[in-house]
Amino acid sequence: MVSKGPLLRLLTAINRRRMKLLVGLAFVAYVASVWGNFVNMRSLQENGDQKVESRIEEAVAPLREKIKDLEKSFTQKYPPVKFLSEKDRKRILITGGAGFVGSHLTDKLMMDGHEVTVVDNFFTGRKRNVEHWIGHENFELINHDVVEPLYIEVDQIYHLASPASPPNYMYNPIKTLKTNTIGTLNMLGLAKRVGARLLLASTSEVYGDPEVHPQNEDYWGHVNPIGPRACYDEGKRVAETMCYAYMKQEGVEVRVARIFNTFGPRMHMNDGRVVSNFILQALQGEPLTVYGSGTQTRAFQYVSDLVNGLVALMNSNVSSPVNLGNPEEHTILEFAQLIKKLVGSGSEIQFLSEAQDDPQKRKPDIKKAKLLLGWEPVVPLEEGLNKAIHYFRKELEYQANNQYIPKPKPARMKKGRTRHN
Repeated sequence: MVSKGPLLRLLTAINRRRMKLLVGLAFVAYVASVWGNFVNMRSLQENGDQKVESRIEEAVAPLREKIKDLEKSFTQKYPPVKFLSEKDRKRILITGGAGFVGSHLTDKLMMDGHEVTVVDNFFTGRKRNVEHWIGHENFELINHDVVEPLYIEVDQIYHLASPASPPNYMYNPIKTLKTNTIGTLNMLGLAKRVGARLLLASTSEVYGDPEVHPQNEDYWGHVNPIGPRACYDEGKRVAETMCYAYMKQEGVEVRVARIFNTFGPRMHMNDGRVVSNFILQALQGEPLTVYGSGTQTRAFQYVSDLVNGLVALMNSNVSSPVNLGNPEEHTILEFAQLIKKLVGSGSEIQFLSEAQDDPQKRKPDIKKAKLLLGWEPVVPLEEGLNKAIHYFRKELEYQANNQYIPKPKPARMKKGRTRHN
């Protein structure tokens, strides 16, 4: 009979080994499970981090764009400016420098390398006409009315401040007179104090409804002193008188430019001038309004030609008045038909009653400017009109996008007196 002791010991040893193997397998399974959970947790964490990062990126992207825009605004690129040495660089004041002609003159003088100070009360001028220069070391913009004295140091003064279109200067006749009289006196006083040369932007309106054709600088004019246009016509005539009184009595250097009809970009769309009226009406498909028979004549020059003439006159030795205009004469009706053709408009031409004191003929004699300044217009009429039409299209787009475009406001009457006298 076999003893059970060794057999039990053998079975016990086998069971122990199985137990150890089972424990080992269980441990391996546990470790594998823990590792799997760890890997899954890492994966979930990484996915979560990616989602968080993508959300952060979505939130930060617009901020990055705004920062880029700010950086661009701080590093604004200006039009190219020449470098002038101290002896050649002038300190130049332009009154009305944010207006139609004044802003183009500002561009030229800035690009020529001079230091330019623009003074404007923004009655018809607009800051956006000169905003591309704001921040430049050679440029300064002052919100100021020339009816009040101004104390700065300058070498040259271009005195352009005054409403120039009939609706604007008729809006407040007393203010127009003050600007052209008191304002001119203030600028002449400044020129006297600092020894500056002053150029007065006068007008062909000093000739009134002329009886001489074409008009040369020796013609004294035919002006109604009490008509609706008198505030501007006579205001400019007395401004010329003041200039020559200061020249004779105080030795102030003066230049007088008699400016004829001018057009181009930055004109007010609603300023009531022939060019802006016709272009705006043609673009909007409205009838082109001609006052009277349309046989009245005008001569139109592009604004860059005028600016070149003003600078040439300022830097010349010519102290007597000089006509600056285009001698190419057109009737108002011809001009309306030309703008219709260039715009491609189907607008009709509508004849309205003639405006009071509207000059019947206007054509400059520019022999003096040719001889003494070497100046004459060079921009063809159609080329200039196409540029003006392009500008007006853009202005209408701004208006369609609900962007504010200043418009002349009708005079508000109170107890028989207009505002801002």
